[in-house]
Amino acid sequence: MCHRFIAIAGNIGAGKSTLTGMLAQHFGWQPFYEANAENPYLADFYEEMQRWSFHSQVFFLGKRLEHHRQLLDHPGSVIQDRTVYEDAEIFARNLYMQGNMAERDYDAYRRLYRAVSSFLPPPDLIIYLESSVETLLKHIQKRGRDFERHIAPTYLAQLNGLYEDWIGDWTACPVLRIPMDGMDFQNQRADFEHILQQVEHSLALQES
Repeated sequence: MCHRFIAIAGNIGAGKSTLTGMLAQHFGWQPFYEANAENPYLADFYEEMQRWSFHSQVFFLGKRLEHHRQLLDHPGSVIQDRTVYEDAEIFARNLYMQGNMAERDYDAYRRLYRAVSSFLPPPDLIIYLESSVETLLKHIQKRGRDFERHIAPTYLAQLNGLYEDWIGDWTACPVLRIPMDGMDFQNQRADFEHILQQVEHSLALQES
């Protein structure tokens, strides 16, 4: 069995963690989850973005790099919940654009990101979960994390725009787009089977 490196990308509340677990269980892949619960700055960040944005993003960058090392060392196939690329190209960029990260902090962050990411092999496949703001808000409300309750729809819309810009320019590996509006793969088996078929087809194309 060949070694696979799959990554799931998408906005806050798109369903990345849930799909990571379900695909890992189905295919026998090792899951690597986003380190939200470990981030000691995250709650402070949502309360005061300007003060804590740099700290939070550097923490996420460090954890994602740790994951990459573990991904490379793992003997079997792996699936990652959110990529290191999203941290830089989506979240840090948006914080800087909105004035929530100082220019010198953003420059330092980008230099660190570019230096390290140049040595990282890309995934074999990125699964991008496309979601409208309405769907994201429903998912966020359903999972009930206290620090996410005050996320503004405009913030999610800005992130969606940056996601589209990033995915549109991404060429390092194939991208599988999965529209999430009206999709309930966690509770509807047919929806999950549809995703499985697309993933299997995308991976088969790489072998042909």
